Parts: sequence; C-alpha cells; structure tokens
Amino acid sequence: MVCRLTIGKKKYVAVETEISAVLRNAEEKQSVFTDLIERDTEAFTRVMEAFALPKETDGQKALRSAAILAATKEATLIPLEVMRHVIDTLALTKIAAEKGNSNSISDAGVAALMLHAACEGAALNVQINLKGIGETDFVGWHTDEMHSLLRTARTKKDEILGIVAEKIG
Repeated sequence: MVCRLTIGKKKYVAVETEISAVLRNAEEKQSVFTDLIERDTEAFTRVMEAFALPKETDGQKALRSAAILAATKEATLIPLEVMRHVIDTLALTKIAAEKGNSNSISDAGVAALMLHAACEGAALNVQINLKGIGETDFVGWHTDEMHSLLRTARTKKDEILGIVAEKIG
C-alpha cells in the first residue's frame, strides 16, 4: 500500500525507482509466502500420514519411525524458511517506512506487525516439531537459528514501528 501510494507522486519522485523495486520484491515475497503456506500444509499432511502407518511388526515400526522423522524434519524446515523470508520482507518494509508516502505510514507499521506475527507463529511451529525430533545436532542447530531469526524480526519490527511513530508524530 505504501509503495503504491508513493509511486507517481511528485513529492516522492526522487525515490520512485527504489520504491518501485521494493514493490516488485514485496509482490514476489507475497508469492513465496503463498507457496510456503501450501508446502506447510503438505508437510503436515505427510506427518499425519506417517503417524497412520502400520506398526505391528518390527519392520513396520522402523519404517513408520523413519517416515515420522523425515516428515517432521520437513515440517520444521518450512516454517524456518518462512522466518527467513519474513526477515527479508521486513527489510523491504523498513525502506517503505523510511522513504514512502508519509500519508500511508501506518500501513508500514501494520505490515511490520503482521510480518512479526508470522515470524512468531512460524517459530511456534518450529518448536513443536523440534520437540518430536530426537537428533540433538538437528534440534540444536535449528533451535539456534529460530532464536536468531526471532531476535532479528523483533529488532526490525521495533525499528519500523519507531520510524512510523516518528512520522505520525
């Protein structure tokens, strides 16, 4: 919204090229997020299917366990990918907040809040999935990454909200 209300305005001609690039990148991210929603749904379905596998023989139990582990890992990695894209999109939002049309600055704040909520929600999904994985290295590595991404998202959100507050007055 901020980008669209900036492009074509005389007051913002000096930043029009940059804001146009932000808009293009934001639209690409929208497509990425839509794809990730579908992939996350598919991953969850695979987890449920793995839990439904037979477990009567030792061979079936081993196959089921391997399927559960693989599906749970995938279901962990997708929300981590969401979190990474949130960070990138928050960077775009910050540019829009700094250089975009000040009459729509509240929309940049709303975008920052929504992106932050997406990151926090994705982190919850990472946490619950990591709980079911018994591989210490995998869990440790991805727990660290999740916490790092959360810190970054919180910082970026706070920066954007500070810009918004300053511009609102």
